[in-house]
Amino acid sequence: MNYEALKFYCNSGLVPGLKRDQNNRRVFDARCIAWINDLTCLKRCGLGIKEMRHYTQLCLEGESSIPERQEILAEKREHLETQLEELRKAIAYIDEKQRFYADVTAGRTAYCSNVIDTTQSD
Repeated sequence: MNYEALKFYCNSGLVPGLKRDQNNRRVFDARCIAWINDLTCLKRCGLGIKEMRHYTQLCLEGESSIPERQEILAEKREHLETQLEELRKAIAYIDEKQRFYADVTAGRTAYCSNVIDTTQSD
């Protein structure tokens, strides 16, 4: 995480219990660092700032909020699975096209196109 993101997270109240030293500099203890790593993962999971604030608040409520946190994460996981499947399809398309192009350039396959008519003779 870069400095600007870290500062934004801290100023947004996403790092509870953050202390400052006598020069007003942030002091990150092991718990803060672990939580910042969690925030980084939550962002990668697709949570926006508002959702991260809500999730942070739930965490501050303790064990009683675990079911709601589980629900949030389950929804995000489902969304990520959908995105992953779409990415797999996109990669498969690229692989198929790369095989086709390799076959055309190697002379194993005649060129055809969905964009231009390649069946016309000169």
